[in-house]
Amino acid sequence: MPKISFVIVTYNSAGFISKLLKSIAEFHNNLSEIEIVIVDNSSTDGTVDKILNPKSETLNKSKITIIQNKENVGFAKGINIGAKKASGEFLLFINPDAVFEDGDIFEMTKVFESKIDAGLVGGKLLKENGEAEKSAGRFFGFPETLLLAFGLDEAFGARTSPEELSKVDFVSGGFMMVKKDLFERLGGFDENFFMYVEDMDLCRRAKDLGFATYFTPSVSLIHASHASSNRSFAIENIYKGIFYYQKKHNSLLSYKLSSAVLKLKANFLVIMGKILNNKYLADTYSRV
Repeated sequence: MPKISFVIVTYNSAGFISKLLKSIAEFHNNLSEIEIVIVDNSSTDGTVDKILNPKSETLNKSKITIIQNKENVGFAKGINIGAKKASGEFLLFINPDAVFEDGDIFEMTKVFESKIDAGLVGGKLLKENGEAEKSAGRFFGFPETLLLAFGLDEAFGARTSPEELSKVDFVSGGFMMVKKDLFERLGGFDENFFMYVEDMDLCRRAKDLGFATYFTPSVSLIHASHASSNRSFAIENIYKGIFYYQKKHNSLLSYKLSSAVLKLKANFLVIMGKILNNKYLADTYSRV
């Protein structure tokens, strides 16, 4: 039985999935202790053919299991489908538009050994220019939502990227390791999230059961931000995810205040889009 099961959800990822698979082979020892489960969300660009191409410079194809969905079911449900097929002690969720930059993935399993309360561990995400993505942070209440609305969430620590092993509220689902038995106990990701914010929800539910989330910078990925989803679609789902998360976990007052702030911002940007004749801006925020 493998120790780590990589679970990767793809959607029109032909342009970069091979780079990720190649980097897994190059950066990690003990390949005998890993497996890769890829869930493809009905790609139309030949993603699956790219993975299966015998000429592609990736790791042994026997390590890879591919599940092909008939439609795009989103990230949360896609991961859940892959996790059911996975057999490792640990599940590792990684975005397909990433490559390993430094460290061995087994360093993440050591966090579980050293921290008895650890239920989830996130690694470091880097932008293509080498700058750290703020891929960990605090659970969203009204203060965090207010900071996000004004673009101040990073400046005031609502989202962060610690320089040392740290206990945090949540880590990004784009680079997250979780014990499989805990993931199953939690019922996986909440599939009411199509994509975005499902990671925060999972960490919140784990905390409610007494498990902590840790961030380690000892293993890092370079992430091509929004390579697999257009920006307008991303914004729409981020807003929907925050609305749902607030309603699910926080007080009615927090939910209403947070919703009011985000809707006020969205309405302002719709008006600005119309004034500036910016169809993208107006159309994007009219949907949130």
